[in-house]
Formats: sequence, C-alpha cells, structure tokens
Amino acid sequence: MDIQVPDIGEFTDIPVVTVLVSVGDTVAAEDPLVELESDKATMEVPSPSAGVVKEILVSEGDKVSMGSVIMRFDGAVAEVAAESTLVDAPATIEVPAAVAATGTVSGAGDVHAEVVVLGSGPGGYTAAFRAADLGKKVVLIEKNPTLGGVCLNVGCIPSKALLHVAKVITDAEDMGAHGVSFAKPKIDLDELRSFKDSVVEQLTGGLTGLAKARKVTTVKGAGTFTGPNMIEVIEDGKVTTVSFDQCIIAAGSEPVHLPFLPHDDDRVIDSTGALELKDVPKRMLVLGGGIIGLEMACVYDALGSKVTIVELMDQIIPGADKDIVKPLHSRIKGRYENILLKTKVTAMEAQKKGLKVTFEDSNGKVTTDTFDKVLVAVGRMPNGKKIDADKAGVAVDERGFIAVDSQQRTGVPHIFAIGDLVGQPMLAHKAVHEGKVAAEVCAGHKRHFDAKLIPSVAYTDPEVAWCGVTETEAKAKGIPYEKGVFPWAASGKALSNGRSEGMTKLLFNPKDQRVIGGCIVGVHAGDLIAEVGLAIEMGADAVDLGHTIHAHPTLSETVNCAAEMFEGTITDLMPPKKKKH
Repeated sequence: MDIQVPDIGEFTDIPVVTVLVSVGDTVAAEDPLVELESDKATMEVPSPSAGVVKEILVSEGDKVSMGSVIMRFDGAVAEVAAESTLVDAPATIEVPAAVAATGTVSGAGDVHAEVVVLGSGPGGYTAAFRAADLGKKVVLIEKNPTLGGVCLNVGCIPSKALLHVAKVITDAEDMGAHGVSFAKPKIDLDELRSFKDSVVEQLTGGLTGLAKARKVTTVKGAGTFTGPNMIEVIEDGKVTTVSFDQCIIAAGSEPVHLPFLPHDDDRVIDSTGALELKDVPKRMLVLGGGIIGLEMACVYDALGSKVTIVELMDQIIPGADKDIVKPLHSRIKGRYENILLKTKVTAMEAQKKGLKVTFEDSNGKVTTDTFDKVLVAVGRMPNGKKIDADKAGVAVDERGFIAVDSQQRTGVPHIFAIGDLVGQPMLAHKAVHEGKVAAEVCAGHKRHFDAKLIPSVAYTDPEVAWCGVTETEAKAKGIPYEKGVFPWAASGKALSNGRSEGMTKLLFNPKDQRVIGGCIVGVHAGDLIAEVGLAIEMGADAVDLGHTIHAHPTLSETVNCAAEMFEGTITDLMPPKKKKH
C-alpha cells in the first residue's frame, strides 16, 4: 500500500522536518508518520490505516506536496481496542499492610496532639490547617527554620521568582527583532537575591500567621517515630516528644545524589544550591533534562551562562509527548551551548580550572569537557527512610515510598501519608489535595482521593503543560484515541505576542468524544492547561469545548480551536478530513 500526502490545502513543496516512524514499525490508523513544516504551521501526516512500515521514501529535508508517496505499508494489522484509563469512579485501592512496630515509647509526650503533621510543605500545612478548621488540636512539626517546606523555601516559589526575571530579560532580547532594542541588562545579584527572598518571606510569614490564627502548635526540629503514637523532635540538641492520636506524614523528598560525583566541591550544586544564586558561571552543565534542570537552565542562560544540558533519554522532559517538547527544544537549542541526548555522565573530576566531565553517548563514544559549575537535577527521592517509620509499624519500601489507600491511610489505621512520600508525581498541588483528604478522614469525614488527573507543568520558555492521558501513554497502553491539534501559528494572539511556536493538542475517546488528555506548549501553557483539566474532570466532550465562546484574541482560544480541529469545524485553518462518528 502506497501512503500519500493527503490534501493539505494550497501548500506545495513543504519540507519534511521529522520522520516519526521506522521500517518495521506497526502503526495504527491516524498515527502520525511524518511532520511537515510550512511558513504558517507545523502539520503531521497521519496514517490512513493500520499497517506495518515496509519502506520509507522520504528523508528529513525532502519537499513534498499533496499526492507525494512518502512510504509503503506491508498489509494491514488489526487495531487493539482498550478502555481509557480515565474512569468515572476511582479504582479500589487496598489498605497496605503494616509491619511489626519496633518502637516501644508510649505514654504522654511533652506535647500532645489529636492530629500531628510531620512536615510543613504545601501538603503538610494544608493538612494541618484543614484539620484545625475541623476542630482538631493540631501540632505541626518542621525541621527547617520556616514553614513551607521545599516548595516555598527552596523550590517552586523562589524558582518562579527567578524565572520571571529570566522571562523579562529574554522578552527584552526578543523585541530586538520587532524594532525595539534595549541595552544589555546589568545584573545585580544581591538585589536579585533580595527580590527572590522577599517573595519567599512574604509567603512563609503568611503561613506562620495562619498557623497562629488557627491555634496550630508548631514544633521546630527533625522528627522521627519512637513508637506507634510518639514522635521525637530534635533541634540543636534539644529533645521534644510529641504524642498523638492520629498522624499525617508529610516529610517530602530531597534531590538524588549520584555517588560518583564530587558533591563536597561547592561547584557541584543541586536545585537548592542553584537557587542561592551565589554567582553566574561562565559555563554551566545541567545534569538531567527534566523539569527542574530545564527551569534552572532558563534562569542561568538569561543571566549570561553558557548552558549545556545532558540527558540520558532521547528527549528533554521525558514524561511529555515529543511533539509538545519540540518547540521548547528548538528554542533552547538556539540559545544554549549544547543539548546532549542519549548521553550519560560516567565520571567527574574536580580540577583547579573547573569540573572535568566525562560523557558517553548511546554509540559508546566517550568525550570530555570542563565546566565552571554543574547542576545535578536527576530527580528526587522520598524521605521515608529518614523518619524511622518502622518504629510506628508503617511499611517503607526500598526506595523510601510509603503505600497508602485512597484515604491516604497507611497500614497503621491512625497514621496517614501524603505528598512525595506516597509516589509519583512528586508535585505540590497533588500533595495539597491529598492533605485535605487525610485531614478530613481524620475528622471522620468519608473522603477519598479520586482525582482523574494531576497536571504537570514545566515553567520553561516556552512552558510545557499536560494532563490526563498523553499520546505516548495512549500508544503504549493501547488506549484508543483521536486528537485535535491547533498550531499557534494560526493564533492571532500568539502572533501578536511574537511567540507563535506553540501548539495545543487534545485527545478524545473515539466512542463518546470526551476529552481524555491534553498537552500545550507555549507561553502561559501552565495557566491554559487548567481548562483542559476541568474538561476531563467534568466529562466534557469536543462539542462542549468547541461551542464554548472564548474571548478573542486570547491564547485560551487555542483549546477551543483544537476541539474544532478534532470535530472538523475549524475555520481558522483548513479542517482535517471530517470525522465519522
């Protein structure tokens, strides 16, 4: 079977930018085969039917028009039907097993709580405040000087303050192409740190006030279990014991440390060190192409560092679809010194002139380079093994995670766990909702954590956001789907902003046309993804989104237009072949 380029409107001689399949691949109907790029938009050529790729007749850079034969298939294959992973009711989660409690301390502590919360990050303080609002006597334990955990103090909030500064700098640079030029920015690191710290202090100070207003007792120090109903808190040698009726563990996570790196060298930093902003290195290596690494890369690039990204997988942000990540990759490729994919760091040597790093790519080729600073951002690990949970009878797996049921209950009925400790995704907004569930169950409410989705956002430039089922996940799990894709090159607002590289993609259940997933790349994608999340939670279909009037011109229109692309009712572009439902 010859596979031809379908009707793509008036476009001719469009270059092939990406071949998305290989010889021998089995593809389903509507799977993308190649990606074309005109002066107005990027478009995918979908497979007209299921089959096995026998021969590929085009390469990247070749030009094609309607009717061009791009590949040949060898027979058809049956499509596998499967139900969506998004269901109307949550799957039943069994209560995890407890272990024999090894702690023997009991009785009354120096402080007693009806509900004690171990950790004051977004999930922890939310749980504490909600439990207090429901009439419980609450004690909140925090090992750091201020409330707020990693997110408020050395994570989400300070990074977004610095990313805002980076965005202002790069926006000013971009305006040079539109006839408005600014002088090179003068960076005052002391003032920049002061701005970042003021944002953090305002939020953490607000938490202290809210805790006092709710009569939540705060105990400072590192807490560990000494028995099923007792926690020992140590700060500067002082020991405070906290007895409790119920407990919510919200002890969070910490950056992964690779053992072969010279972590004792202050030029090797993690995300916390990056946010301290002690200096702006001339050359910086970011080890890990995930969200944390890329966000910090954006900051240091804007401030003047020459940045190199090294990532073991074949794309940056491995959890997102490749087509959604591509606009970000294209933009930073033009700004950064290098992006090394399918490459691992095998050694690092601290030298006087810098950090000598040894790389090995997927072909076994070994190279070395020297950097002034290395940011290690290869992930985070839960703190489950640091709190002596076994002394309370709470099971912790080999990675440090604690299993919970849909009420956030561990194997010990009166002990709950939330946030990074209970599994992926390690995101503050997940922890917040889990914290409310745990607090309400402690107060006797019949609550379960039954969210259909948890959105993810990379606050890069452009931003990348997704929720629900991704296209990669759908293919891997055999979930049937159809999609609507709207390129921002056809968005008046995006064009007016001078940032038309974005794209909005929605996935739909072919049976009832309900939204099951969505991905957005572009400026403010993190804000725009909320509409997609609400659509999935409320069971909206393509008509619901397509018939909802969105203000014009806005970037939110792209969600509406993606639904119209799926329906075949789009007027801002040539509609794809009309769906037969």
